[in-house]
Amino acid sequence: MNDYQNSLTSTLGSAILRDVTLRDGLQLTGKLLSTERKVETVRELLRLGVPSIELGSMARADLVPTMANTLEVVQALTPEELEKCWIWVATPGHVAKAAAAGARNFQYCLSASDSHNKANIGRTTDESLAALPQAVEYTRAVGGQIQLCIATSFTCPFEGTVPEERVLSIANDPRAEGTTDIVLCDTLGQAIPAQVSGLIRRVRTESPARRIVYHGHDTWGLGVANTIAAIQAGAAMVDGALGGLGGCPFAPGASGNTSSEDILFATRPGWLTTERFAGMVDLSEKLLAELGEPNRSKAAQGARSKAPAFEWVIRADNAAAPSGLGGN
Repeated sequence: MNDYQNSLTSTLGSAILRDVTLRDGLQLTGKLLSTERKVETVRELLRLGVPSIELGSMARADLVPTMANTLEVVQALTPEELEKCWIWVATPGHVAKAAAAGARNFQYCLSASDSHNKANIGRTTDESLAALPQAVEYTRAVGGQIQLCIATSFTCPFEGTVPEERVLSIANDPRAEGTTDIVLCDTLGQAIPAQVSGLIRRVRTESPARRIVYHGHDTWGLGVANTIAAIQAGAAMVDGALGGLGGCPFAPGASGNTSSEDILFATRPGWLTTERFAGMVDLSEKLLAELGEPNRSKAAQGARSKAPAFEWVIRADNAAAPSGLGGN
């Protein structure tokens, strides 16, 4: 491996994967997973080494039925497990309810475009920002963390291209003080790597110092490329979903998330072994089959190929061990 490859591997290995299968992944599916199945999935992801998980959403159950048992999932997990889990919220009331159930890490979401914020949350972006200080206060009261999540950071299904200045104005808004991270979302999967890296560098340079999280979709086939661009530009956490599952029900044109398996195969974090990768593929295949959803992961498909000389191809001797893998 040459110096450039060593440098690239070091850069890519610095970011944390957050698996969002149980939130963004399930939003467009027609089947509600049981509380037990969701808890089992959280624990299996942690066992395989995935360092961070988004376990659900406080969205209204009549609008997003697959999120109906989110609080039951929170209540079933231990405080130690919940330390590695995030929950999607859009109001201070969401934070209060989730905190009462035991959650401590919250992703407060609003959209850069008013049109999408109204479709997704039922209010303007400014109204969501106005409520954010109360959400921060509730989070601080339980010793938690709250992210500022900016959906449609690149394009909006109703308004088109979103100016970078619009995203910067939200990131720099004084009402966002106290948020620990900024999540930049390519909600529609229409961004290209140059846009992703450019916006992340601007936010890092021009806004108060917070960790940058990148949330991408693979609608136009650039999910992994955009994720790598985000990491190289300074994103410290990136989102993915098993098998590329998911999408936003309130964003016409949105499709699956960037696949967690594809991100892991591309970035090779230090905790990832071929055995753990095989375990991720196995977990993904079983879950997607249960949901009746296609597997969009190219890495998972490659792992089942007939090229056994390649160490990442799944063989009997590199299947995931049943126990002892631990967390990250």
